[in-house]
Amino acid sequence: MTVASVAAAHPVPRPYQSYLYAYPHKTAYRPLHPRPALEELWAGESRQALSLYLHIPFCEVRCGFCNLFTRVGAPDGLTGRYLDALSRQAVAVREALGDDPSPRFANAAFGGGTPTFLEAAELERLCDIAERDMGADLRSIPLSVEASPATASADRLAVLVRRGATRLSLGVQSFVEEEARAAVRPQRRADVEAALTRIRESAVPVLNIDLIYGIDGQTTASWRYSLDAALAWRPEEIYLYPLYIRPLTGLGRHADARTADRDWDEQRLRLYREGRDHLLSEGYEQVSMRMFRRADAPAQGPDDHACQSDGMIGLGCGARSYTSALHYSFDYAVSMREVRAIIDDYSATEDFSRALHGRWVDEDEARRRHLLQSLLQAEGLAAGDYRQRFGTAPVDDFADELDVLARRGWLQDAGAERLRLSPEGLAHSDAIGPEFFSPAVKDAMTAYELR
Repeated sequence: MTVASVAAAHPVPRPYQSYLYAYPHKTAYRPLHPRPALEELWAGESRQALSLYLHIPFCEVRCGFCNLFTRVGAPDGLTGRYLDALSRQAVAVREALGDDPSPRFANAAFGGGTPTFLEAAELERLCDIAERDMGADLRSIPLSVEASPATASADRLAVLVRRGATRLSLGVQSFVEEEARAAVRPQRRADVEAALTRIRESAVPVLNIDLIYGIDGQTTASWRYSLDAALAWRPEEIYLYPLYIRPLTGLGRHADARTADRDWDEQRLRLYREGRDHLLSEGYEQVSMRMFRRADAPAQGPDDHACQSDGMIGLGCGARSYTSALHYSFDYAVSMREVRAIIDDYSATEDFSRALHGRWVDEDEARRRHLLQSLLQAEGLAAGDYRQRFGTAPVDDFADELDVLARRGWLQDAGAERLRLSPEGLAHSDAIGPEFFSPAVKDAMTAYELR
């Protein structure tokens, strides 16, 4: 049976299947045998517009929906030991990159976890690692940092702004305290507002506020309340995330059949459309299903991790790195016990000269990744860029899959040289992504044992 005939029989899949922030997903990674030397991996790779990501795997609390690689709190000395390891890794990676030519960085980000879990002096050291050990000039490139209301203190913000931060992303999720508790993210509205005040006073150029829809007990009215509370701060960016309940997370341990039914799907779609339309009416432009940017906001570099042409340096035990042939990282887990063990192992590591876990990316996977990272953006896929890179047309390489999207009304006419999702196509981005996964990646993700 062809993809098109399947689409005719099942025209609309469930909308919330897989949040595609990278392809292939880490659950498709496996231990590498043999373990390739970084110097060999990066030989011949373009190093003139690299992305740099530093991962801090600590939080003051783990939200009920979170499956990120992070732990709650840090025993005495652990953050220092972790930064020591991060420095050792940065030195090893910089040595592997060499000086023929010297690497240049186009953008940088500190993520996690919660980077602002680190104290001000530790954030100074984190910036030193990026600059002195890795060679990135943080003051001359976009630098994005993630924070939580509880850790966005004035002294931490002062360090980040002084060292070049151009974007601060605050995970609010909901301005309604009862909803925050339902998402296992206890916080007071007053504390959120105080954090936002400090961020605006710090004069960081771009403020992003994260909100979540689909929380238990959330209504259209309460969702609109959170949207308006966020808009009162005129953030340059707002991200709207659908709630996912994932295995081994706080909410996942208490999930029941209700969370898998179509009523919840319809609720999330309804709230998404409400949020999208409201932000558009308030002068925001849609960049992707999740991302909305104020029309007059300064550009910050690649949107939504949309680095179609590889070249990512990830430092830290939860970070991933991309060359054109290999995506690699460290071991991956979700459960707290496993995450703690991996962080401890990373912090004790002395030799960072080889890639340990990853997935080799052949040309078919590279085509899929380029298409997904472009098509799921509101501006769509430029066919000319795709042809220049691969020598073929996307409509030929993915004829059946694109025909399915067209039959559902999820593609709009953007001319022969651009593939663009319709508004309903963007709304169903999390259903579209998995349909372009290769059989090999699907099999590897299915075989992965969650831990």
